[in-house]
Amino acid sequence: MSRSVVMVWLGRARLGIVGLGLLLLQACSSELYTGLDQRQANEIVATLMREGIPAQRRPSDDGTMTVTVDKNRFADAMAILDDAGLPKTEFQTLGDVFKRDGLVSSPVEERAAMIYGLSQELSRTISDIDGVLSARVHLVLPDNDPLRRELVPSSASVFIRHRATVAMSDFVPQVKLLVANGISGLAYDNISVVLVPVQGKAADVSEPAFASFLGLWLHPDSVARAKWICFGLLALVLGLAVGLGYEYWRQRRDVYSLPVPVKKT
Repeated sequence: MSRSVVMVWLGRARLGIVGLGLLLLQACSSELYTGLDQRQANEIVATLMREGIPAQRRPSDDGTMTVTVDKNRFADAMAILDDAGLPKTEFQTLGDVFKRDGLVSSPVEERAAMIYGLSQELSRTISDIDGVLSARVHLVLPDNDPLRRELVPSSASVFIRHRATVAMSDFVPQVKLLVANGISGLAYDNISVVLVPVQGKAADVSEPAFASFLGLWLHPDSVARAKWICFGLLALVLGLAVGLGYEYWRQRRDVYSLPVPVKKT
């Protein structure tokens, strides 16, 4: 049998194995989040892997990342990410809020944009505190008339969703001081902080025992995929053997079917 024929069949087998593997991975995975940046995707994948859930990152055409997990673990993955507060909320900065688009803004729009930008900046700062899952700052800054005798004081409300294992009540004075110093004319006593503790759900996710397959200990969700891969590889090997055997038989047949030269006397 010629070497070129063997190389052709081996090339076909490699392509079949790669195609089968990609097909199985695509069929068994489900998109968890799309439109993520590199850091968000890394945080999500690392968090899921620490909890025993395999996750993959896949770049998209627009430069963002997509995170996929096994479709059988989709619900568990969402519970774990919700417990971890991922993906984190993206807050706008003052530069983003006041990004000029060529139009002239009215004083009312400028003031509303300023209040919104300040609340976004404070929310992002509070979200960086260890143990905080999400934070929102709502500002009330009345546009008081300087000629009025009774002025309406400014106020703020801070909503913090945090881990129950973190004593966030110890940080309330620091949070109120942070907001008061960040807003001109806002008094410390006019700031209210609402704390919402979140109990961990990741520990409640029952982790099934590992199963043995061909001498390997695999997660139960991966056994079915491993069986399909093994069956596919076996089918490819059998197809390769049949193809090589047929090629060998065809060449031998051609050799024996050649006419035998007759010696002239």
